[in-house]
Amino acid sequence: MKRTMLAAAFAILSAAAVFADKPAQNVSANKHPNIAAAQRLSEQAFQKIVAAQHANEWDMKGHAQKAKELLEQVNNELKEAAIAANQAHK
Repeated sequence: MKRTMLAAAFAILSAAAVFADKPAQNVSANKHPNIAAAQRLSEQAFQKIVAAQHANEWDMKGHAQKAKELLEQVNNELKEAAIAANQAHK
């Protein structure tokens, strides 16, 4: 019974990680190649964190989830930076 419950919990957590919001890549590489590259790297870091969560059976005391949330925040700031640069060059 315990194994069945643990397996079900692991399946739910795995599915949640797969469908969790990952940082969007929404900056034009033509207009802002460096910012777009930073977005790609933040998405790669996000995927590595998901892999680490899987490898450690989600036992990271919430730190991995916090890191993923911070990467989403980084991505939002990168988008805002691109918008600000666009406005400055009008």
